[in-house]
Amino acid sequence: MAIDPHEWERHMTLPNGRVVYVRPIRPDDEALYGPFLANVTAEDLRLRLFAPVKEFGHAFLARFTQIDDARAMAFIALDEATGEMLGVARLHDNANNVSAEFAILVRSDLKTHGLGWRLMQMIISYGRAKELRCIEGQVLHENITMLKMCRELGFEIGGVADAPNICTVRLRL
Repeated sequence: MAIDPHEWERHMTLPNGRVVYVRPIRPDDEALYGPFLANVTAEDLRLRLFAPVKEFGHAFLARFTQIDDARAMAFIALDEATGEMLGVARLHDNANNVSAEFAILVRSDLKTHGLGWRLMQMIISYGRAKELRCIEGQVLHENITMLKMCRELGFEIGGVADAPNICTVRLRL
């Protein structure tokens, strides 16, 4: 199902009063990643990427900003006043085109402010609009905050037989 990406632009006010503009990511957003990643702790990056990452060159960042919108979507959250990047959520269709894998990363100083929750709700809504049957992801067992959010949003949480430190989370749409 074809979806117009411009229909997914949103203005949001977080519980702390910060006004956020969320829209589909564009290739020129690559320049926003440097300052954004400088505000994400090494631990938060490890929890998101499952391994430490020390270098964020053009090739690495291009994978995050240059997406095939027929098979993927990424929403970037920007501070409406300054234009700085605050977070990003993405959804990549699996080969079967009936499910997709999600990922979210929010600036470390903004965790627990409601941004991750709002981005996840957008990803869920987008998945429903695409008529996906489910969205899923892998979360490190120690990522208690992400697992709590998934539980509250109705995701099923299971283990991975050959990776005891990873949980699989799945939401039927």
